[in-house]
Amino acid sequence: MKEIRVAILGAGGWMGSAHAMGYRNQPILFGNEPAVPILHTVVDVDEDVCRDVAARIGAPHSGTDWRTAIADPDVDLVDICLPNNLHYEVARAAIDAGKHVYCEKPLTIDADEALALAQAAEAQGVVTMVGHNFPRNPAHGIARDLIERGEIGWIVHFRTSMHVDFLADPDIPFMWRCDREEAGTGAVGDIATHIFSLVQYLIGDIESLVADMEIVTKSRPMLNAFNYGKQQKVPDDAPRREVTTDDIVTLLCRFAGGGMGTIDVSRVATGQKHAQNYELYGTKGVLRFNYDNVNRIHFYRVGDAPEEQGFKAIDASPEHARYGAFYPVANFSLGYNEFKAIEIRELIEAVAAGKPAWPTFRDGLKIMRIVDACIDSSQSRQWVTVPTD
Repeated sequence: MKEIRVAILGAGGWMGSAHAMGYRNQPILFGNEPAVPILHTVVDVDEDVCRDVAARIGAPHSGTDWRTAIADPDVDLVDICLPNNLHYEVARAAIDAGKHVYCEKPLTIDADEALALAQAAEAQGVVTMVGHNFPRNPAHGIARDLIERGEIGWIVHFRTSMHVDFLADPDIPFMWRCDREEAGTGAVGDIATHIFSLVQYLIGDIESLVADMEIVTKSRPMLNAFNYGKQQKVPDDAPRREVTTDDIVTLLCRFAGGGMGTIDVSRVATGQKHAQNYELYGTKGVLRFNYDNVNRIHFYRVGDAPEEQGFKAIDASPEHARYGAFYPVANFSLGYNEFKAIEIRELIEAVAAGKPAWPTFRDGLKIMRIVDACIDSSQSRQWVTVPTD
């Protein structure tokens, strides 16, 4: 049985844990064919955290230097769960070392970096993947199948949003995602890229757009080591730091294959813990999705008899791709970690076969070009064409 030895960089954080769980569960969920992933090395900036993670997941090697992990000849796949500003440097080093690379989104700070990575990976012949796991939800596979079969006809309009509230309170402390130097962007790169990946998966390329971005909370109090999931009281006299990344982005767009879309994203949507939905209108039907019913698609078909017209709920079930690895009955909801496990399965299959699997770094480049176009449009207050290869 072929083994794929993995180094997780940034193993101590939320995403590193999600990735580690995905690798460890592969043999249980899917079996070992065509290859079995081996958690070989974990890297984190905190040495104590790193040793603890290594012990918990059974990785024989740990350390604080990502360069050492990349240089290790036993490592086949480099998994990047680091802050955005490190993605380019680390991924480029891994590609140059001939390693396959799995990088969390957003791929890079901007499209120029993403282009350089895509070209380098293609020249080296290594497998790459960007961590856009929401489209792995089997419900979206149902939607795409209906679209590809022509069930909804020509796509006229795609309306979608993703709202969260982790920075809604102006006194939530400053975190690295609020810093342009570390994060590159805020809502548009951190959250809207999830939507852009769904657009790419369901519809295709965005041809042009006009966007408006805003920093709602101009400064935030400082609290050492603050990040997701922490509820800590900040002293009233705590120093504040300027926020340099966007909190909200709203855009209109047109698709290369025709049709138009409206997208709105916020990280300051009070009361919205995680709200993600879309409506896809075609000439023959409609598709609806709401994350509160995460494994269900609603489908309306124009051709039904008038007395029977209405939205039909289609639940993900063992008959739909990958769902059956988790449950033998329909609508036992899969969630974020399950989508990540499916994504990692497709990654392992791609590495074992030496073939690309969506989204490659070239696909990640397309998404980063949308991000850059949003920034350019918001600054110029004009429609912007999204570059293509």
